Amino acid sequence: MILTSFLKALAQLPDPRFRKVLWRGIGLTIALLVGLYAVLLWLVEWLTAAPIILPGVGEVTWLGDLLSWGSLGLVLVLSIFLMVPVASAITSLFLDEVAQAVEDEYFPNLPTVPSVNFSDGLRDTVNFLGVLIAANIFAFVFYVIFPFAAFFIFYALNGFLLGREYFQLAAMRRIGRAAAKDLRKEHQGKIWLAGCLMAVPLSFPLVNLFIPILGAATFTHLYHTVSRD
Repeated sequence: MILTSFLKALAQLPDPRFRKVLWRGIGLTIALLVGLYAVLLWLVEWLTAAPIILPGVGEVTWLGDLLSWGSLGLVLVLSIFLMVPVASAITSLFLDEVAQAVEDEYFPNLPTVPSVNFSDGLRDTVNFLGVLIAANIFAFVFYVIFPFAAFFIFYALNGFLLGREYFQLAAMRRIGRAAAKDLRKEHQGKIWLAGCLMAVPLSFPLVNLFIPILGAATFTHLYHTVSRD
């Protein structure tokens, strides 16, 4: 079921609507990471605006440069862990377009559904992004306590969150939020597994740029499959 859904999504990757969402998602992800770096640089400049004088050393002039380079290293490290939630959350803002492209191709006889308005989509995306980032930051505690299980925790956590959100968004287009939640609970094992399979390739550079769109399409197929069952 999951493999079939993914192969159908992969076959549709050349669809112009998929590419449109891809470039928007990449642009917004890069903009967010650059914005984070700009905020850190501003914070460094603010902290080092006043001269720093140490007893017996005098004025320290190199601390600002050290913190600036350190902030760049911090953003690069964080981007490894945050690329999964950030790219996925941003793509979820445009999931409606991906789902509609899938339904036009594979389910052309379905009745038309109203598009999700931008404010509702943005609200869901911000909530999803907040949960993903908060959960991943909190998970660092468990990475330190259980370093041997860090990869398992990372993929299990993000697989659960990604599967939960992507299926919910795909389903509620057709049956509403409450019914989508009930259907998700009924098939939560399959959805969690599909989310884990989506989270793993998100860790690989370049490949991870395509996975959120393929995930959105896969969960649209998955919703239609389980709803028929």
